[in-house]
Amino acid sequence: MADLQKDVRAAIDELVESGAERGVQVAVYRRGELLVDAVAGVADPETGRPFTSGTPAYSTSTGKGVTATVVHVLAERGAFDYDTVIADLWPEFAAHGKDKATVRHALTHATGVPGVPVGTTPEDLCDWDKMCAVIAGAAPWWEPGTRFGYHPQTFGYILGEVVRRATGKGISQVLREELTGPLDLDGELFFGVPESELGRLARIEDAAPAMELPEEMLAAIPFFREVDGYTAAPRAALPDAAFSNRTDVLTSDIPAGGTMTARAVARMYDALLQGELVSPDRLRELSSPAVTGMDEVVGGPATWGLGYSIGLVSRPTVFGMVGSGGTAGFADTATGISVGVIKNRASAGDFTTVERIGRILFQ
Repeated sequence: MADLQKDVRAAIDELVESGAERGVQVAVYRRGELLVDAVAGVADPETGRPFTSGTPAYSTSTGKGVTATVVHVLAERGAFDYDTVIADLWPEFAAHGKDKATVRHALTHATGVPGVPVGTTPEDLCDWDKMCAVIAGAAPWWEPGTRFGYHPQTFGYILGEVVRRATGKGISQVLREELTGPLDLDGELFFGVPESELGRLARIEDAAPAMELPEEMLAAIPFFREVDGYTAAPRAALPDAAFSNRTDVLTSDIPAGGTMTARAVARMYDALLQGELVSPDRLRELSSPAVTGMDEVVGGPATWGLGYSIGLVSRPTVFGMVGSGGTAGFADTATGISVGVIKNRASAGDFTTVERIGRILFQ
């Protein structure tokens, strides 16, 4: 481990110098010790502002791991348990046969409500009450608990509303009280970012111009299909750079995503491993495979723990989440290593940088 900082720094320097990345942060913790805190490149290409270890960046679905962690901390506190019926906390959610859906189903993308209306806009996603009402009133695509499929946006609202109904507090407040405050991560890990902090954020850019696919091709991709006017991926609200830099998106609670530093998300996973947030028994449960098989939305095989993808960087003992732009936060129960990889060039679906860091750490 002595050369780990040097090896990671050399890798990200090369990625920036080659033009593959604009700015990158990598942080690695083990048993409370920060082993790697490496950063390269710029946070804002227009001004040349440097990317520092303390520069947060919008990291799309890497934030789902933060949402799941908030849920586990509250479960540890006894606010609810994994088999709590969602409608017991949120009665409106029972509509159209969702009355038996549980918190466990929500964590494993099994509630059957992966979609939002086809015409959903970024402004809609910023309206918490509107989105929760739409999701509560939606008919499930399958009977809750019988199948699973990635819930790109609804994951955050369903679990966030469970948190709100159980505590009377919005999920950003609970995040501050239960995670960022106790772990000394204030200013580095957010759902809704305070306006006063926006000037500190990295500017997101697209790695390449969006590829325009014909509608018939999109319709053939499971992720983009429409079911009774709903879709998992509304065209007007895909998380490209324009979406990720919007002030309203960044300042709103949309906990299917999050804004963070690599250092903060790695520290959060380290706290999970070290028993600072949950018991050893709960850690074993949340990091073990809960569902595995064919994902009804993505259209390929997947394995989920309780809110986390299992098997990232090709290691079965790793749990965490990746973001669509190529970011990641994860932990390895075998080695005790926790990792954050945050960057500001959104390379849609390309996890080359995360995989490269994984090879360095686990070679």
